[in-house]
Amino acid sequence: MKIYDVIILGAGASGLMCAANLKKKTSSLIIDTNEKVAKKLKISGGGKCNITNISVKLENFDGESELINKVLKRFSRDDLLEWLERNRVELELRKGRYYFCKKSADDIIELLKRSAKHSEMALNTKIESVTKKDELFEIETDRGIFRAKKLVVATGGESFKNIGASAIGLEIAKSFGIKVKSFTPALVGLTLQKEQFWMKELSGLSCYVKIKVAKREVEEEMLFAHKGISGPAVLSASLYWQKGDISIDFLPNKNVLELINGSKKLVSSVLPLPKRLSKALLNAVAVKDKECFKLTKEEREQLKTLHDYSFAPAGNFGFTKAEVSRGGVLASALDYNTLESKDIENLYFIGEVVDVTGELGGYNFQWAFSSAYHCAKNLN
Repeated sequence: MKIYDVIILGAGASGLMCAANLKKKTSSLIIDTNEKVAKKLKISGGGKCNITNISVKLENFDGESELINKVLKRFSRDDLLEWLERNRVELELRKGRYYFCKKSADDIIELLKRSAKHSEMALNTKIESVTKKDELFEIETDRGIFRAKKLVVATGGESFKNIGASAIGLEIAKSFGIKVKSFTPALVGLTLQKEQFWMKELSGLSCYVKIKVAKREVEEEMLFAHKGISGPAVLSASLYWQKGDISIDFLPNKNVLELINGSKKLVSSVLPLPKRLSKALLNAVAVKDKECFKLTKEEREQLKTLHDYSFAPAGNFGFTKAEVSRGGVLASALDYNTLESKDIENLYFIGEVVDVTGELGGYNFQWAFSSAYHCAKNLN
């Protein structure tokens, strides 16, 4: 029975990147439940994959700051962009901040496959259990047992179950007594309490907002949806929301009192929002749609609520609509310099299976690539 130097569980962004950065003489195997590699990369961003962001900072992530800093310093956004440019993967910048593949996500997938071609592949292979015997890891699968001196868990999170996502990485960690935080949906739309059901009637409309949640602020487009609220602003805000209130500023960078000051127009006409939204908002904050100069002092005061419309969401859209999973193997269980388990020698965790989650905008793929590189350099 062959004994590999390294076995990597998961052929996604982090698993392939880790394999790509192993020394060629390292005997390695990648195991994945899917029949093809990088399925999440393939479908992300409408098939063009938002790889990273113009600005990658600690504030864009939810997780242990010391670990995040160390990993991103080892393989930064600039390092990722330079690697892609060197390998002729063309990118395009959207909205002045989001880096997407110019042609197709296939470009980066093919690069990863080429870079990891020295690794063997066991695709369409279901992992059933992982044990360690006599310093060797034994991975039992539906296609037999594979053995390795070192094991890298890059199995991702629980969102996108339709492409094989599962909590297998956490099950493996727990079987070794490693502490984890259960996965919960993140970068996901939020459902509403009965008092905010008026938002559902605006399904399909979008507007630029600022959302405050748990001492964080997110400024981006919000989309009114049939199930609640969604869009980039809400998805990023959902990363920091667990329960309690969020606050929405429907007129960021504007002053509602200045907009209405002395105007003879109706309030709904003065607000720089879709008319249907303006009327719904006025109804929600109990202000009649009248000529601005006729507003009472109390009504003018009430209009300020449009900068701070606070309410508690009922929940979220769940894993079926979530972009990523929040939670994972606790940072405190890992060596920050290597991403190796502190308790189980030669067992590593990278990518989404670690308790680090980025906002919407390419941050989670950046973490996947950076953590994979960080780990691979130690494996070498």
